[in-house]
Amino acid sequence: MNNLFEIAELCLHQPSIDEKLALTHHAKLLLDKGELNFTPNLPVQPINHVIFPERPVLQAPRHMPKRNLKTQEGLVAFFHAIAHVEFMAIYLAWDILYRFHGLPNQFYQDWLCVADEEAQHFELLRHHLHSFNVGYGDLPAHGGLWDHATETADNLLARLALVPRCMEARGLDVTPSIIAKFVAMKDEAGEAILNRILADEIKHVERGSYWFKTICDQNGLEPENQYRTLITQYYRGGKPKGPFNREMRKIAGFSDAELDWLEIDNPI
Repeated sequence: MNNLFEIAELCLHQPSIDEKLALTHHAKLLLDKGELNFTPNLPVQPINHVIFPERPVLQAPRHMPKRNLKTQEGLVAFFHAIAHVEFMAIYLAWDILYRFHGLPNQFYQDWLCVADEEAQHFELLRHHLHSFNVGYGDLPAHGGLWDHATETADNLLARLALVPRCMEARGLDVTPSIIAKFVAMKDEAGEAILNRILADEIKHVERGSYWFKTICDQNGLEPENQYRTLITQYYRGGKPKGPFNREMRKIAGFSDAELDWLEIDNPI
């Protein structure tokens, strides 16, 4: 199998975690060897046909385990929550390249690379959880992470605004302070995993910014105005809460005007 869209359909529509990871790495290897076919040859299935594993059990945020990093139970809850975020990020990367056709091959290459890196992140976290004798799925997980995908299934610009340029960008704001806690705890394994994730997430957000601006330009839309409009329309609560890491967000393609707008009525 060497067709990107056939692989994407399999990744999104079967529940096996290990098969999903293997297919993701297989597709990236084909890309690296120049053997990946980018011709769409399947009808796109509705987003409500996407299938997730039976575990973890998905619950509302208020039911999530406490993540006190000073206890082993809290560390386990923290790393399980991050593993779930990274696992869902694999789905998000596959879905954006599966669902939206007619774009340059570079678009599909970029999001396949994102899917592969998210799979690597998940594997690192799953291995780390095993050191606590815990498996992914042993704890409940946040059930709302897929909502942004379902709400933007028919709008590529909204998907780019809400997922890489909102949900993933939040990691740029909060992860550095979390890493500092692991440094203070002298937890080198946890620190290394979080540093790896942060370095890759900057690239992922940058790709979101690049394609958001490129598609706006191609359609005669002003990117900063369009970003404000889409966030206001789709983000529950009007817009994300701060504080925001201006330095990292600028590296990842945010403009000063976008950051100034986000910071209005938000802590800096």
